[in-house]
Amino acid sequence: MDGGFTVYLSMEISPDKQAAQAAKDVQAAQVPQAARLSWKERLALIADEGSFTELDGAMESRNPIGYPGYEEKLRALQSENGIREAVLTGCCTIQGEKTLLGIMDSHFLMASMGSVVGEKITRLFERGAAQKLPVIIFTASGGARMQEGTLALMQMAKTAGAAALHSGAGQLYISVICDPTTGGVQASFASLGDIIIAEPGVTVGFAGKRVIHDTIGHSLPDHFQTAEFILEHGFADMISPRKDLRPLLARLLRLHRPLPAQGAGIPARSFNTPVLGTGIPARSFDTPVRSSGVPVSVKLSAVQKLERLRSLSRPGPQHFISLLFDEFTEFHGDRFFGDDPAVLGGMALFRGLPVTVIAQPRGTGIEELKRTNFSMPHPEGYRKALRLARQGEKFHRPVICLIDTPGAFCGVEAEERGQGNAIARNLAEFMTLTIPVLSVVIGEGGSGGALALGVCDELAMLENALYSVINPRGFASILWKDPGREKEAAELMKIGAEDLRDRGICDAIIGEDETPEGTAENLGIYLSGALTRLCTVPPEELPERRYARFRRMGEFTGKT
Repeated sequence: MDGGFTVYLSMEISPDKQAAQAAKDVQAAQVPQAARLSWKERLALIADEGSFTELDGAMESRNPIGYPGYEEKLRALQSENGIREAVLTGCCTIQGEKTLLGIMDSHFLMASMGSVVGEKITRLFERGAAQKLPVIIFTASGGARMQEGTLALMQMAKTAGAAALHSGAGQLYISVICDPTTGGVQASFASLGDIIIAEPGVTVGFAGKRVIHDTIGHSLPDHFQTAEFILEHGFADMISPRKDLRPLLARLLRLHRPLPAQGAGIPARSFNTPVLGTGIPARSFDTPVRSSGVPVSVKLSAVQKLERLRSLSRPGPQHFISLLFDEFTEFHGDRFFGDDPAVLGGMALFRGLPVTVIAQPRGTGIEELKRTNFSMPHPEGYRKALRLARQGEKFHRPVICLIDTPGAFCGVEAEERGQGNAIARNLAEFMTLTIPVLSVVIGEGGSGGALALGVCDELAMLENALYSVINPRGFASILWKDPGREKEAAELMKIGAEDLRDRGICDAIIGEDETPEGTAENLGIYLSGALTRLCTVPPEELPERRYARFRRMGEFTGKT
């Protein structure tokens, strides 16, 4: 892409290093996916050759409850596995990116967590916080180490607290779920990653299948407590084959590199984009321009816009993401219930600047429409959006929301899972974010389902987009008891971009081109200018300014 923010994330790799990386990739592809790797095998696949330095390698467990034969068992495992305990910790580089690394080895007493494992994990997080380094941990464990009694149980709280300390220092933690990850490890630091990646088919869960069956007598589904199960239920960001982990981790580390800070903690850069007196970039035309340069002379009515928005051929958020952003990496799940395909989110580069992107995708065919629930999010979709926005805040990434929904889903299950609560939390918490938030209505902006992604510093609309308190059909049904008067309602409601600009709701109108590429170019110019303006604002001022923006909205008499 042309122009934009200074690209801080470029990385030069020498030919020798490229060859070494290629050899690593070949090596990874040859390891069977189902094999449980030893610490040596895992380290060889992940870390750059010669880069690993072990930390805390001399620590050994005691026998706090006097469990018979425990010391002898540990000595035998040490001799067999070439390691003193069930986790290896240290510092290394992955394709040149520095990180702290933890590798649990299930061959050592099922990598159960006793005092030494808990202490080494805790120290890893503490070093990461103190040295401002990311942490990556490959988890594979049967849980807390029963041979060490209640002290082993306490390691859950200790490691979780250390993970929170590391997070509070603004550092990245990637948890890679390997086979198996269960019990006290799954219920502590393994589940606390900023990004959680699972290898395909691994066993992951708190209570074992046999314990569950014997306790409650329920038969369990085949994919229960698998990587695929936790992805479906919102507890993992992605599943990655083993052969892809090394380049994936390197990319994530690179995207989270600390950046030179200015203003809101985000590098500022001028795009030299002319700006009209209204604050609208010069390419945001009331009369759009086609790629041929011929102006469109006829403006569409609200009814015509509504019909156009419902066309399956118009570009949706996915088109603009592919045209505007580099290295988009999708993250899944709300960490409470599930993953909602009606909300798409992740991180990407916008002209060299790391950003968080949240969108409401729409389908281009019936199967895709069904998969995305016709762009009507469930509560877990809004909770995923809030999780990603908070993640963006932690790493000083601006949030860009692409809004395109007829409204939040209103089914029984949505109410059972707290649809109103999820939207309310988004409204309140987006208001307090200390990073720039930009929202663009690119299609339908339906009621609270759209506003849940619309609490922002600037709101832009494509020139044929609509933004309404309720969709026109609902308006006609409720107020006139006649949903057939939908077109009449659309004209009356004044929900077009120009109407909303006049009321101080819409800050910018982005001209639409006859091609998705042309519209994306206009959208990119707007985003460039908006980020230039907002990235210089001190972070503590953003929530106050955002609140003041909404505080001005309203028309009434008797103002004092």
